[in-house]
Amino acid sequence: MSLARNTAVIGGLTLVSRLLGFARDLLIAAALGAGPVSDAFMAALRFPNLFRRLFAEGAFSQAFVPVYSKTLAEHGEKTADMLAAEALAVLVLLTSVISAGAILAMPWINLLLFGGYADNPEIFQLATLLTQITMPYLVAISIATLFAGALNARGRFFAAAAAPSLLNICLLVGVWFFRDTQVQAAHAAAIAVTVSGVLQALWVALGARKSGVRTRPLWPKLSPNVRRLLALAAPAAVAGGALQINVIVSQAIASFEEGAISLLNYADRLYQLPLGLIGVAVGVAMLPRLSRLVQADDQAGARGALDEAVNLSMAFTLPAAAAMLAMPAFLLDGLFARGQFTAQNAADGALALFHYGWGVPAFVLAKIYAPAFFAREDTRAPMRFAVISMAINIVLGAALFFMLRELGRLGFPGLAIATSVAAWVNVLLMIFSLSRRGAYAPSPKATWRLGRIILVSAALGAALWFATANRAVLEAQLGSKEVAILACILGGGVGYFLLLFLTGSVTLAEVRAAFRREKAAPGGEGGLPPEALG
Repeated sequence: MSLARNTAVIGGLTLVSRLLGFARDLLIAAALGAGPVSDAFMAALRFPNLFRRLFAEGAFSQAFVPVYSKTLAEHGEKTADMLAAEALAVLVLLTSVISAGAILAMPWINLLLFGGYADNPEIFQLATLLTQITMPYLVAISIATLFAGALNARGRFFAAAAAPSLLNICLLVGVWFFRDTQVQAAHAAAIAVTVSGVLQALWVALGARKSGVRTRPLWPKLSPNVRRLLALAAPAAVAGGALQINVIVSQAIASFEEGAISLLNYADRLYQLPLGLIGVAVGVAMLPRLSRLVQADDQAGARGALDEAVNLSMAFTLPAAAAMLAMPAFLLDGLFARGQFTAQNAADGALALFHYGWGVPAFVLAKIYAPAFFAREDTRAPMRFAVISMAINIVLGAALFFMLRELGRLGFPGLAIATSVAAWVNVLLMIFSLSRRGAYAPSPKATWRLGRIILVSAALGAALWFATANRAVLEAQLGSKEVAILACILGGGVGYFLLLFLTGSVTLAEVRAAFRREKAAPGGEGGLPPEALG
């Protein structure tokens, strides 16, 4: 398939998951609010998510897909599936040891990650227990990740892209029945996370088997193939987990301000929408394609694929960023303020959402440029850039947080500022490195198109700012804040894409060409030509 078609499959299924996730967040916000119990649950999610990014989804996929693809093309399915089986055995052992160690050591680990609540034993113990409940999720999601990587290398994206919806469904079901009691709802949510991991592993494994992936249980051993994967994945773990490490650091600092962890999380959920729908979708769809082009030594084709990916991702990301900059309080109030989550919580959270807004393009671009390194089996350069950005985030975030607190203001918006600054530093370093080695040189056509997308997004931002300034009138005419915010989102989206077509930033012919299935090479089968697996 073409990049746009693959992105549409992944993005469409991710949209379903994000809509379910939005419903989940509404329920959790109403049940838990933005206070100590909510902070404890959010902290419990962050720790397993950190290791999921470090050892599973990000690093492992980025290292595994090119190696599996090459093995599949050069040595056939049997050898490739043996590689997958060997990697699975080591991955399960590694994540099981980490999970068990974290469960046992969590009372002491949380002194670092949740230290702001150390003088509140009830909430501190709750956060510790909830994290211990969610840690087995890491093992299950690692299994799902391996089979997802094998499917993606074969040009199959449906099963892996559909799996995250199971997490949201489990959370919706678990929290709903205990929504009237905060602590019970938090316990139910933690259990639902682990159950969803098991279901995701089963779902993707069955999808892989249906697509022809054949693995068998093996005793873990460091075979040459596994050592090669680990050598690639170790630096990729740092690069792929940079954002999560930044979030962990921000959360540890935010624990010294009651409710800050929860408010950062709800703002995070909104900026993660374009990151998940666009950045991850384009990055996952592009990695097998870039691997094929690089291995074929088609440098011009690889640069063209990057141009296409950047323009495609920015066409969807920049309007989302414009909305976060123009109407952050309106968004959080209209979407989340009900039950235990108050209008004042929304106003406070908007301070972070605004600063995440100007960082959103960088968050997405990092997902676009990283595959250009991974397709060349270069995981060290992104690792170096990630370490630099993490250092900036830690130092700047801590400085801004405590400086704002000293001034008598909320400190957590400083953490959002630091996260966005660090993301932009990371992306600029990637661009400079790719340009210097000749792997990235935007064409005049791509640059001109990106400029028009920026102008149209700016126009959208101005329109949404005007709508926010007249919010009271809109809510009075439409009957409620929920209807008003939905009208702004839908109306702004329709207007934005109309302007894209009217200004020539996108044409119908280009849309049809982008979604046209790539012609398979002779003997090809499945979603990609055989050389896409090489």
